[in-house]
Amino acid sequence: MSAVRGLHRFATREGLVEADASRDVRPPAPPKRLPKALDLDKVERLLAVPAEDTALGLRDRALLELLYGTGARISEAVGLAVDDLELDHDPAVTLHGKGGRTRMVPIGRFARLALEAYLVRGRPVLSAHGRGTPVVFLNARGGPLSRQSAWTVLHRAAQSAGLTEQVSPHTLRHSYATHLLDGGADVRVVQELLGHASVTTTQVYTLVTMDRLREVYATTHPRAR
Repeated sequence: MSAVRGLHRFATREGLVEADASRDVRPPAPPKRLPKALDLDKVERLLAVPAEDTALGLRDRALLELLYGTGARISEAVGLAVDDLELDHDPAVTLHGKGGRTRMVPIGRFARLALEAYLVRGRPVLSAHGRGTPVVFLNARGGPLSRQSAWTVLHRAAQSAGLTEQVSPHTLRHSYATHLLDGGADVRVVQELLGHASVTTTQVYTLVTMDRLREVYATTHPRAR
């Protein structure tokens, strides 16, 4: 449809036709795709997969805990520098998001402990193979972990956890937002935590929560059916 409209605009501009016959034609609105969130038990199964007896296992556990514990985008996670972490008092992480926007997000106990374990016992082992970099998450050669490698870490963990869903880094971000709203968080707060420029983007998650509320109501209320 876009090509046809472009052709008509061209024909009108060149004087081949008197009027643009496609001027009032509007393309159909694509169906709204709701984000897919994992149930809490599936998230916990996923986060429990990486073994903590190796440097890479410590890294993978810290990465997954950070993604779910902060709602960070994958690009924000792999671009994280050690100086962006504050783990001592009021644990938080500074995330550098889209459009140069920076936000500070609190870190929960699980993510903090996983990051501390990795920074103390895992990262020094990996960094010994490299030339030195401020990036938090390193690959086996001591260089910065790439987005593709981070995806691989997540996919392998999902397979090991026996999850049949398509799990991506955004799945953990969606789960983070949905679980916050399920727990009663204000949508404006979730907007700030996710780094959305508009609350309209965040409100998509409220639709997911409403679907869950309807499901619970339909299966538990004695006069729902």
